[in-house]
Amino acid sequence: MPGQENRQQIEYYSDPDNSIGYLTRVAFRSFSRLMEQRTLRHGVSAGQWRFLRQLWINDGITQRELSEKVGLREPTTVIAIRSLEKAGFVTRKKSQVDRRKIHIHLTKEAKRLEHVLNPCVAEVQDMATQGMSDAEIKQLQALLKMTIDNLAEESEKLPPAASRV
Repeated sequence: MPGQENRQQIEYYSDPDNSIGYLTRVAFRSFSRLMEQRTLRHGVSAGQWRFLRQLWINDGITQRELSEKVGLREPTTVIAIRSLEKAGFVTRKKSQVDRRKIHIHLTKEAKRLEHVLNPCVAEVQDMATQGMSDAEIKQLQALLKMTIDNLAEESEKLPPAASRV
């Protein structure tokens, strides 16, 4: 691939501070802890928040679509939906068209929480990007999106998880 001739030697990546995977994992964990600290004040775990965020954008999508958007396997999504349902944040409805499909709908309480929790996201984002210019933030977002796309492309080549040994 063009531009890869200047990549670091393998030994370079033995230092975790040089590993993009390690750095994004540490950043993700910090984001998650700080978000959960804020969302728990409103009775929402970090895991629930991830699903609510997608439903605020796509209320009424199917369980499978929600699983894909959050990037988790369906069994994990089923457990999360049960938790959200028990908390009074979602309801499940079978599709009128295809009875095998289950659509997830937000309750009034969950819709109200969007306006309560989104400022929490902004607060954590501001903490994370402190000292960065708007241009640097846009560049970071673009680079992370490119990284995600590159890895998604490779992931699609893998066999389904059930067939891996």
